[in-house]
Amino acid sequence: MTTTDFRVLLDNGRTTSARRYAPSVAPWARLILAHGAGAGHDHPFMVEYATALALDGVEVVTFNFPYMDGRRGAPDRAPVLETCLRTVVDAARAHGPSVALFIGGKAMGGRMATHVAAQGLHDLRGVITLGYPLHPPGQPDRLRTAHLSDLRVPWLIVQGERDTFGSPTELAPFVDAVPGGARLVPVSGADHSLTVRREPPEVTRSHVVAEVTAWMRAQTLTAPASPVS
Repeated sequence: MTTTDFRVLLDNGRTTSARRYAPSVAPWARLILAHGAGAGHDHPFMVEYATALALDGVEVVTFNFPYMDGRRGAPDRAPVLETCLRTVVDAARAHGPSVALFIGGKAMGGRMATHVAAQGLHDLRGVITLGYPLHPPGQPDRLRTAHLSDLRVPWLIVQGERDTFGSPTELAPFVDAVPGGARLVPVSGADHSLTVRREPPEVTRSHVVAEVTAWMRAQTLTAPASPVS
């Protein structure tokens, strides 16, 4: 596996940092993986998951949202984040092999991936969220689910049982309502960052990556959904 850092030109003329994790063999899929609200794509969580997926033959592209690259504290508004994600997808497609496309991310990055997928993205095979932020901690009535009725591609949700942003039990009622189909994978004892007490992080990560790659392989056997008009 090799990594390559590059810059992506955004629609406002500025650039943001990105990194490609290339498998040592020809990739069978590509995953654009977005970071969470509090840390960028250099965070160990992002690096370690991207590396593990690349070792299983997935080309992974990570990147910084504009606010993170500009070292600003608060995340950009959703339309800015969505546009950035779409731009990175286009850049990855233009400079890499033509393989099955997936998008996803950790926490906020995963939520933005579901937004983009619900809006429609050409030839998208599925969306993957690692700790979906269903609601702010302690505010279960502030649900982030309005767009899910427009999500017409398969969705894989990897959720820690101790996630204060929404447990698997809280997410379960929304799974069957996703038009593209959804699979919920609870991680026993894990928190919002998929950390399990008294379990080495590499053990949890190995379990999660195995679930993710098995699901991705299944999606590559089906035709991609048509973009939402």
